[in-house]
Amino acid sequence: MLRSLGQRHVALGDEDVRVAALRGAVARLRRRLAVHPAEFSDRAIAEEELADLAALTARGVPDVRLLHRSLLLVAGAIGSVSALSSELTEVRLAVELFEGPRGR
Repeated sequence: MLRSLGQRHVALGDEDVRVAALRGAVARLRRRLAVHPAEFSDRAIAEEELADLAALTARGVPDVRLLHRSLLLVAGAIGSVSALSSELTEVRLAVELFEGPRGR
């Protein structure tokens, strides 16, 4: 994505594009989860963590440690629901945009 272009942070108006990408990915996963018909034991955890992720993106550039924590909880909660895997992958990729260069 942005790394392939050698760019780190790009602003879209007043907003960091990484934040916009994460906000969009989280919103799509929340919508898919809301309409997913199956109940599963950790659904409430996933919904809470996605709400937390949405709140983090509303405040600007979030703390990477909090992003990783939330991503792990969401992945653990819905990782076995294959119908949500593409949206979950999109959230993971959006979180990775906040990581520094590899090898540090």
